[in-house]
Amino acid sequence: MMSQAPETCNGNCGSCSADCASRKAGPGSMREKPNPASSVKKVIGVVSGKGGVGKSFVAGMLAVLLNRRGYHTAVLDADITGPSIPKMFGIHEKATGDEKGLCPVSTGTGIDVMSINLLLDEESAPVVWRGPLIAGAVRQFWTDVVWKDVDFLFVDMPPGTGDVPLTVFQSIPVDGIVVVTSPQELVSMIVSKAVGMAEMMSVPILGIVENMSWVRCPGCGRKISVFGESHADSVAEKYGLKVLSRLPIDPEAARACDRGEAEKVSGEWLSAAADAVEHA
Repeated sequence: MMSQAPETCNGNCGSCSADCASRKAGPGSMREKPNPASSVKKVIGVVSGKGGVGKSFVAGMLAVLLNRRGYHTAVLDADITGPSIPKMFGIHEKATGDEKGLCPVSTGTGIDVMSINLLLDEESAPVVWRGPLIAGAVRQFWTDVVWKDVDFLFVDMPPGTGDVPLTVFQSIPVDGIVVVTSPQELVSMIVSKAVGMAEMMSVPILGIVENMSWVRCPGCGRKISVFGESHADSVAEKYGLKVLSRLPIDPEAARACDRGEAEKVSGEWLSAAADAVEHA
């Protein structure tokens, strides 16, 4: 049975997980309609249970790889307080709009991007907003932005299971998610949180990408597990998932993204993950 709305209720169900009577019943009842001028075939969320695991890098590179395969890809940067997608792609211009809505900014190879940084007067200015405002901004990136003829829209979500992931899962028709992890032993707990939320929201999980899995010794060429033995396989087996890709620590790739040249990174390590997305 649903409970009564909490005393602190602000009427914004998108930023609340309470199962109260004011919430509309039925699956998909909180879905927001996209901009009438939008056309998006597949929405893929890129999530992690904690920060610092390279989630934005994976989201950006998946968009690059699918773009190279001839698809029109786009990235919705839902990490409002820590946006990094524009910097990865070297985007510094501001988003514009017309009577139809906001227009995303296109990268050099035609990947459409929308991020809060493209709307701020100063891209380095902090976004000091409370949860409902942040969730509202993400919702508007779906309802107000014209995503034109997009085959795959990647949603780069902030870490954790808070307001924004909840808003995305409730408001946007997500076709699948990719969970990004690191090799440390606490990966089991991290993945369990992301998997648990996805299952609660009935969102398919495409698999796991392990980032920072190894580094190649510049002297002898041997692979070194900097963060210790990987636990990705055991965790994947526990939850019935696939390990889609293992990414090395690649200083050159990091430097390329810092220079805004993500589209020049080869990204072959993510090919299997790109395959999973392509067939989602």
